[in-house]
Amino acid sequence: MRPHSLLLAAALLAGAPAAVRADLGRGPEERIGHVVEVVRDFVVQQLSPAQHPAPQAIPDAPGIGPSVDLSDLSRPAETERAIREAAPHPGPNLRLTVPNGHARLGDFTIGSAETVTGHLLVLEGNANVYGRLLGNLVSVDGNVVVHPGGVVSGDILALRGTVRDGGGEIGGEVRTLSAAAVPPAPAQAELSALARTGLNAAGIMGVFLTLLTLGAGLVLFARPNLEVVSDTVSHSFGRSFVTGLLGQILLLPTFGMLVVGLVLSVAGILLLPFAVVVYGLFVIVGVVGGYLAVAHAVGETFVRRRMARGVVVGSPNSYRYLLTGLLGLFALWAAWALFGWVPIAGDLVRGAAVLVTWLLATAGFGAALLSRAGVRASFAGRLVPPEALTDEYLWATPQFGVPAARRPDGHTPRGTRRDDASR
Repeated sequence: MRPHSLLLAAALLAGAPAAVRADLGRGPEERIGHVVEVVRDFVVQQLSPAQHPAPQAIPDAPGIGPSVDLSDLSRPAETERAIREAAPHPGPNLRLTVPNGHARLGDFTIGSAETVTGHLLVLEGNANVYGRLLGNLVSVDGNVVVHPGGVVSGDILALRGTVRDGGGEIGGEVRTLSAAAVPPAPAQAELSALARTGLNAAGIMGVFLTLLTLGAGLVLFARPNLEVVSDTVSHSFGRSFVTGLLGQILLLPTFGMLVVGLVLSVAGILLLPFAVVVYGLFVIVGVVGGYLAVAHAVGETFVRRRMARGVVVGSPNSYRYLLTGLLGLFALWAAWALFGWVPIAGDLVRGAAVLVTWLLATAGFGAALLSRAGVRASFAGRLVPPEALTDEYLWATPQFGVPAARRPDGHTPRGTRRDDASR
């Protein structure tokens, strides 16, 4: 059997329309192309049956139900508005009258041996024309396909659909309308400067309270690790920033290597979802935890300098350091919330806030990587054991057992200066 005969038989067995059997006198190439086109349309229709309702005729209701005139399709927007008003929710109980025509719901096909007289309206379905239609054709939420041998004597209008001429004959004009002809939605009133300020302030306050809550949890359950990361930022800021920048660059390549390595093994495929979630959590914890460590370092530096000037601080502990540091880091964001409505200054303040936040988050992320999430204190500036140095170096009073001549001139490594209150 020849190849085009095999294609023809396959299409017939698959339940393709009767148009496949038409025009058998054509050449082999034309017959093969025709069969392939019909089979393709049939397969697409079978694979997506849920997109359109079940095909059925819409009964006429002269003088009772709504009526739609399809004799003039020169104004597509008005035609669509009339159809939408007459059939706002097409369904099985719809009654619609088309003067000198018919209405169908769902996909509709005119067979190669059929002739339909009058206008045709197809709602929520595709119109396939293999035979003859003596009138205008309108489809709503569907496509129109005029197949080889198909004839439409009038105009064709596709509302929210397309028209494809597959080799048939169209006697009138072809029009499409992709957007619904509905009046545009009223423009929303622009927010006032006070309203924008309130919205910005509420958003920043929400982020601030969230970070403060997470930071309190870190102090409560992982204070030693937080202090090590904080000291790493203070004493190795440049190295921490470079490490964090490289870590950001290598995040995606590392993730790709992890996925590929797990896929190549049988057991790794089962662990892939778990590994992806854990990797994402590690990245989030590293970035957020590093940023909180930076806030801790900023707050600790500020509080200890006040103590060095003789200011009495009630309770110099990690909670106070974290709160003070977050207030300082959010100062730029607070300025943006107040002056963000200013055309140029607001954008400049927001850009500065974004840049500073990125720099500090990058340094914190790098410090978390260098210190292994606070486990290794090599870059934290802890050169002497904690018991050798105390907060008393910040005061003018002498330290017991250490001569004044041997006291260090500069600042003491922060990682070795933990007061009892913070513990």
